[in-house]
Amino acid sequence: MPAHGGPEDDDSDKPGKGSTETGTITKTRPKTKRPNLYRVLLLNDDYTPMEFVVLVLQDVFNKSREEAMQIMLHVHQKGVGECGVYPYEVAETKVTRVMDTARKNQHPLQCVMEKQ
Repeated sequence: MPAHGGPEDDDSDKPGKGSTETGTITKTRPKTKRPNLYRVLLLNDDYTPMEFVVLVLQDVFNKSREEAMQIMLHVHQKGVGECGVYPYEVAETKVTRVMDTARKNQHPLQCVMEKQ
């Protein structure tokens, strides 16, 4: 027969017995830094047809025809217009797609990105 107070007699792991301390478990989330955002801009030139610019805005930036027309007219009148704001890699890809499409169609359309 085991002596009292031995390991077999310990009730500390049973409900209602043992420690009465209560605590709150908090999960710490790592601080995730938001990615830097970049504005993708179209630059005006006197040679690229307006309709081509509208098609590029619809294709590359998923703009509706109305949105594309507004941006194209803004670029035409002000010299530069914002197509969208994206994380670095997305902005870089969109700039490349615009430049490649313009080059393939022999248009001098320029597209750049700048940190917001």
